[in-house]
Amino acid sequence: MEPLSRDQIDKELDKLNGWSFSNDKIHKELTFSDFREAMGFMVRAGFEAEEQAHHPEWKNVYNTVSISLSTHDAGDKVTKKDIELASAIDKIYKNYG
Repeated sequence: MEPLSRDQIDKELDKLNGWSFSNDKIHKELTFSDFREAMGFMVRAGFEAEEQAHHPEWKNVYNTVSISLSTHDAGDKVTKKDIELASAIDKIYKNYG
């Protein structure tokens, strides 16, 4: 899997909702009404990540989930796999609740 160029990443980020790029990763922070909702989202997104065989770096603090994506097999750079998972995460978040 080839890393995307910075221009390619910027174009893809324009299509996503609220993702940013820094330190060779794309990032997003999501807020929920409470811890239970945040954990429920992580379970749903986790199933999608497993289906795509691509797993996020993420953490949860109370009602906030922070997500970072890069591809280990591409030298921990952003690839199309990261964009695809970010898009799926956006859809889950939009339809969550």
